[in-house]
This record gives sequence, C-alpha cells and structure tokens, in this order.
Amino acid sequence: MINRMYLKLPDPERDHFQGTIDAPIALLEYGDYECPFCGELQPIVKEIQRRLGDDLCFAFRHFPLTNVHPHAEHAAEAAEAAAEQRSFWAMHETLFANQDALDDEALAEYAAALGLNAKRLIQEVISGAHAQRVREDFNSGVRAGVNGTPSLFINGQRYDGARGLEPLLAAVSNPASII
Repeated sequence: MINRMYLKLPDPERDHFQGTIDAPIALLEYGDYECPFCGELQPIVKEIQRRLGDDLCFAFRHFPLTNVHPHAEHAAEAAEAAAEQRSFWAMHETLFANQDALDDEALAEYAAALGLNAKRLIQEVISGAHAQRVREDFNSGVRAGVNGTPSLFINGQRYDGARGLEPLLAAVSNPASII
C-alpha cells in the first residue's frame, strides 16, 4: 500500500480534504490556525477551489508552531474534535476567521455557534484526546521538510513560490512547472 502521507499527497484514510481524492491536481497545505500568513492564504485557496472545481483536491494538515503561536495546538485539536462531530471544515473556516481569539473559551463558543456539542469539544481539547493526531500531521510535515507555515505541496511537490492568487493558480494549474 502506498503511504500517501510520505508522498505528500492527500490520504483518503486520514486527511481532511475537499474535492475528489483522485482529482488530477492535489494541493496539500501544512498550516497553523494562529499563523497570519496561513490566514491570508485561505481566501486564495478558496478562490482556486472555486476556479478549478472538480479538478482539485485540497487537503489540510496541522503544523502548529507552538513556540510562536500559543493557541495553535488547541485550535488544531479543536478542529479535530469538530471533525469527530462531522464539522471539520466549518470549524477550520471559523478558526481562520477568528485568528486573534483562539483561547479555550473562544473555541467552546465557536463550537456552540456551529451547533456542535461544545462541552464535549472542549473536554476533548483539554484532555488532549486529539493531540496524537495533530502530532502525526506535524511529524509528517517535518519528514516532508516543512519548517514554517503555510507550506504547500502540489501533486506531491513542494511549492515555494509566491502566495498570491495568480502565481499560485498558475502553479496549481500546471504542476509540472514546479518540479
């Protein structure tokens, strides 16, 4: 069996992804919910998804930079706790929309606003129920050479170019150009 995490491709068995897993283009982001650069990238990714539609599979993996972002770990765990309630992407968007307020109390408020069981979510965050999952994502990023966020891979190849809409769209639309 191919280890898609090692190949820096979305893994249908464990990754959170949008689109079809076998789409011709795979965009994988290692991100941190408290990272302002990741926050700036989100509307660009959404626009690329809108433009490419079924030709794109987008996946997100956690890479919390806890030494500079004290709330990033719990935010990532909250996203995983929301995933247990089938709401990863709603929480994902909410966390990026509220990067300046990611303490545990705010995480519980976001869960309640999304119609989730907020008490369950925050208990899972405080107990570290999803810490291993976040650590696995982080470790896969380290193995892939990730050393900051956001880090992007297009069809398994690291993309270090400009993060603006047009350059990133050009790279995603022509993955062979980044090799």
